[in-house]
Amino acid sequence: MSTVAVTDDTFETEVKNSDVPVVVDFWAEWCGPCKQIGPALEELAEEFGDKVKIAKVDVDSNPNSPMQLGVRGIPALFIFKNGEVVSNRAGAAPKASLKSWIEESI
Repeated sequence: MSTVAVTDDTFETEVKNSDVPVVVDFWAEWCGPCKQIGPALEELAEEFGDKVKIAKVDVDSNPNSPMQLGVRGIPALFIFKNGEVVSNRAGAAPKASLKSWIEESI
Protein backbone atom coordinates (compact mmCIF):
# COMPACT_ATOMS: atom_id res chain seq x y z
CA MET A 1 0.00 0.00 0.00
CA SER A 2 1.34 3.45 -0.82
CA THR A 3 0.73 6.61 1.18
CA VAL A 4 -2.74 8.15 1.01
CA ALA A 5 -3.36 11.86 0.42
CA VAL A 6 -5.88 13.03 3.00
CA THR A 7 -7.75 16.34 3.06
CA ASP A 8 -9.75 18.12 5.75
CA ASP A 9 -12.87 16.69 4.08
CA THR A 10 -11.62 13.07 4.14
CA PHE A 11 -9.76 13.17 7.49
CA GLU A 12 -12.66 11.74 9.51
CA THR A 13 -13.22 8.85 7.08
CA GLU A 14 -9.58 8.02 6.23
CA VAL A 15 -8.04 8.52 9.68
CA LYS A 16 -10.52 8.50 12.55
CA ASN A 17 -12.78 5.81 11.10
CA SER A 18 -9.97 3.58 9.79
CA ASP A 19 -10.01 -0.06 10.86
CA VAL A 20 -6.19 -0.14 10.91
CA PRO A 21 -3.75 2.19 12.70
CA VAL A 22 -2.97 5.36 10.72
CA VAL A 23 0.25 7.37 10.67
CA VAL A 24 -0.59 10.94 9.67
CA ASP A 25 2.21 13.08 8.22
CA PHE A 26 1.43 16.81 8.26
CA TRP A 27 3.72 18.32 5.63
CA ALA A 28 4.09 21.09 3.02
CA GLU A 29 5.77 21.33 -0.38
CA TRP A 30 8.18 24.06 0.83
CA CYS A 31 9.30 22.11 3.92
CA GLY A 32 12.81 20.64 3.55
CA PRO A 33 12.61 18.15 6.46
CA CYS A 34 9.20 17.01 5.16
CA LYS A 35 10.80 16.17 1.83
CA GLN A 36 13.58 14.29 3.66
CA ILE A 37 11.18 11.86 5.37
CA GLY A 38 8.80 11.51 2.40
CA PRO A 39 10.68 8.65 0.69
CA ALA A 40 11.07 6.78 4.02
CA LEU A 41 7.32 7.03 4.66
CA GLU A 42 6.60 5.72 1.15
CA GLU A 43 8.89 2.73 1.80
CA LEU A 44 7.32 2.10 5.21
CA ALA A 45 3.83 2.23 3.66
CA GLU A 46 4.92 -0.61 1.35
CA GLU A 47 6.61 -2.57 4.15
CA PHE A 48 3.66 -2.37 6.56
CA GLY A 49 1.18 -3.14 3.77
CA ASP A 50 -2.37 -3.54 5.05
CA LYS A 51 -1.35 -3.45 8.74
CA VAL A 52 -0.87 0.34 8.82
CA LYS A 53 -2.13 3.21 6.68
CA ILE A 54 0.23 6.15 6.12
CA ALA A 55 -1.65 9.34 5.34
CA LYS A 56 -0.19 12.64 4.19
CA VAL A 57 -1.95 15.95 4.86
CA ASP A 58 -0.72 19.06 3.03
CA VAL A 59 -1.08 21.78 5.68
CA ASP A 60 -1.24 24.59 3.11
CA SER A 61 -4.32 23.14 1.39
CA ASN A 62 -5.86 21.65 4.54
CA PRO A 63 -5.43 23.94 7.57
CA ASN A 64 -8.29 22.59 9.73
CA SER A 65 -6.96 19.11 10.58
CA PRO A 66 -3.55 20.30 11.82
CA MET A 67 -5.19 23.20 13.69
CA GLN A 68 -7.53 20.80 15.55
CA LEU A 69 -4.52 18.73 16.64
CA GLY A 70 -2.46 21.76 17.68
CA VAL A 71 0.25 21.29 15.05
CA ARG A 72 2.71 24.18 15.32
CA GLY A 73 5.57 22.94 13.16
CA ILE A 74 6.09 20.42 10.40
CA PRO A 75 6.79 17.67 9.73
CA ALA A 76 4.43 16.54 12.49
CA LEU A 77 3.56 12.87 12.72
CA PHE A 78 0.61 11.41 14.60
CA ILE A 79 -0.43 7.80 15.05
CA PHE A 80 -4.15 7.15 15.34
CA LYS A 81 -5.54 3.87 16.61
CA ASN A 82 -9.29 3.34 16.91
CA GLY A 83 -9.83 7.01 16.09
CA GLU A 84 -7.61 8.32 18.90
CA VAL A 85 -4.08 9.74 18.90
CA VAL A 86 -1.79 7.20 20.58
CA SER A 87 1.54 8.87 19.79
CA ASN A 88 3.02 11.87 18.04
CA ARG A 89 6.40 13.36 17.18
CA ALA A 90 7.77 16.34 15.32
CA GLY A 91 10.70 16.78 12.98
CA ALA A 92 12.55 14.59 10.54
CA ALA A 93 14.00 11.24 11.56
CA PRO A 94 15.77 8.36 9.82
CA LYS A 95 13.65 5.54 8.40
CA ALA A 96 14.76 3.05 11.06
CA SER A 97 13.71 5.44 13.82
CA LEU A 98 10.32 6.05 12.21
CA LYS A 99 9.77 2.32 11.75
CA SER A 100 10.54 1.45 15.37
CA TRP A 101 8.32 4.34 16.60
CA ILE A 102 5.42 3.04 14.49
CA GLU A 103 5.96 -0.57 15.60
CA GLU A 104 6.03 0.45 19.28
CA SER A 105 2.85 2.49 18.91
CA ILE A 106 0.67 -0.01 17.08
